[in-house]
Amino acid sequence: MGVIERISNFAGKTFTLWVLLFSVIAFLAPSHFKWIGSYVVPLLGIVMFGMGLTLSTGDFKEVFRRPKDVALGVIGHFVVMPLLAFLLATGLHLPPEVAVGVILVGCCPSGTASNVMVFLAKGDVPLAVAIASVSTILAPIVTPLLILLLASKWINIGFWSLFVSIIQVIIVPLVLGFLIKKLFGKQVEASVKALPLVSVAAIVLIVSGVVAGSAAKLATTGLMIFAVVVLHNVLGFLLGFIFSRIFGMDLAKQKAVALEVGMQNSGLGVAIATAHFSPLAAVPSAIFSVWHNISGSILASIFSRMKDRKEQKTDDNIAG
Repeated sequence: MGVIERISNFAGKTFTLWVLLFSVIAFLAPSHFKWIGSYVVPLLGIVMFGMGLTLSTGDFKEVFRRPKDVALGVIGHFVVMPLLAFLLATGLHLPPEVAVGVILVGCCPSGTASNVMVFLAKGDVPLAVAIASVSTILAPIVTPLLILLLASKWINIGFWSLFVSIIQVIIVPLVLGFLIKKLFGKQVEASVKALPLVSVAAIVLIVSGVVAGSAAKLATTGLMIFAVVVLHNVLGFLLGFIFSRIFGMDLAKQKAVALEVGMQNSGLGVAIATAHFSPLAAVPSAIFSVWHNISGSILASIFSRMKDRKEQKTDDNIAG
């Protein structure tokens, strides 16, 4: 198990590199990766099952201990990113499929990597975990409603079919993972060490399948989609930080909210787009899954050097 753990840790640390590498290969040789498009939904289910194996009842204690902070984080996430996506789609006059894809990723719950980024940023990790967990649980209702509200200008939206899809892809695997952890705690603890490797492999396959499925259209629209995704993500971080500051949160909470607001469960966006819309509509989510890990790491590094006034005064007094 030690060897698997080391390989798994290496895969987790080099995740972005593998996604980039296989995305390029899939773009250059799409015929070898197109078949993966049929397996996007079960692959995301595997990722969410793994997330369920890591959950515990303690992750939800923050919801009851400080409901206001958690509620603000969840509201910020489901308000800032969807509205930004809609404004970018309309303001930049994006093509319909791309517009739907950008709005789709904006309406997804918080990303699975955000909690790691908050830890690296020296932010409020328990708050981040609570925000991510609650936004994920609310996703079957909130995500289809937001897509219906914001994307129906470009395409007909079926709320019920989206609801069922998110239940199948997110909630069922998550609950199964949680229950199995409860029933087989010791065995699960050993297998969890291999989760980063499994998750990385699944996400690499998902992104490769999407890139291969839309390689022709990517050749003409790829740069535009990348620019919109970067703008969406960076503005999400900025507005999330400002949003939390307006409501008087301390710096550790501001870091958590900013990263939770700006990082999406883009794998869900890929799965929904693949199942209900088109391969091109899945591209913004696929690009987002690569980009937000890069930008999140950069922001976490910047945040880790930031201290609030109390910490700064303490450091100054020690130095003096």
